[in-house]
Amino acid sequence: MQGFLFLSPGLLLILAFFIIPAVVTAVMGFTSLDYRFKWDFVGLGNYYRMVRDYLIPRILVNTLVYTFGTLGIFNVTFGLILALLTTSVGERAGLFFRALWLLPRFTPPVVYAAIWLWILSPTKNGLLNGLRAAVGLSPVAWISQHPWGVIIITNGIIGASMGMLVFASAIKAIPRDYLWAARVDGASWFQEVRHIILPLIRWPLMFITAYQTLSLLTSYEYILLITQGGPFHASEVWSLYAYNLAFSSYSGTYPFGYAAALATVLVVIGAVASVIYWRIFKFREMMAPPRIETV
Repeated sequence: MQGFLFLSPGLLLILAFFIIPAVVTAVMGFTSLDYRFKWDFVGLGNYYRMVRDYLIPRILVNTLVYTFGTLGIFNVTFGLILALLTTSVGERAGLFFRALWLLPRFTPPVVYAAIWLWILSPTKNGLLNGLRAAVGLSPVAWISQHPWGVIIITNGIIGASMGMLVFASAIKAIPRDYLWAARVDGASWFQEVRHIILPLIRWPLMFITAYQTLSLLTSYEYILLITQGGPFHASEVWSLYAYNLAFSSYSGTYPFGYAAALATVLVVIGAVASVIYWRIFKFREMMAPPRIETV
């Protein structure tokens, strides 16, 4: 009972801000709720509508490309590279570089997006096109011509910072004796990374992969601010599509019920991905008690 009392503040917050909103969203997905705010239950009508929605296949492909493209290129791979590089130099230099890389994460999203809009401006006043104009090249409409490159880079630069911190902490926690022994045996830096560092940080690698997958499935703020899902839904992901339907005037009727059904499907996809990661990465082993008894 005492333990429950200690946990009750956190449990109440989880109930109020996670469980209840999720239940309300799921219930809303079975209604035709729109701008009139009439809760008329339509059963599986919104899900049948989802099957007939011609944009859904494209939105689904966009979501998969965005999630696993950003995850594979930046959030895991580039985050690991940054961690390896910043832990291979002096402590002060590595700390300074990691702090510098964290600045975009601390920057308000609107400011961060505004900076990228200036960098990618299709006119010669943009940073990239200004550099192209200086060498006699014509301007490029970066956002409309390369929407996927834009959203993966802009999101990935921020996403890589979390992996960088977690991986760097894990690398620094490796006993130095392992690395010294490898160097005595003549191992190169790449051999140290392959045979010592990567095997010893496999749990942080798995955690970042799973966590960032779920995070990317539901994130859309930078896509909304930079490309707005365009051009012509080319960079619109599932979560942004649900947001636009519910809160943007382009749908006309604000179909909250249909948008809630889309959000519910996204929650189910996230739950399935969590179970898959749990089984593939064997997280149960990480949570198991140690086999060696300690006193």
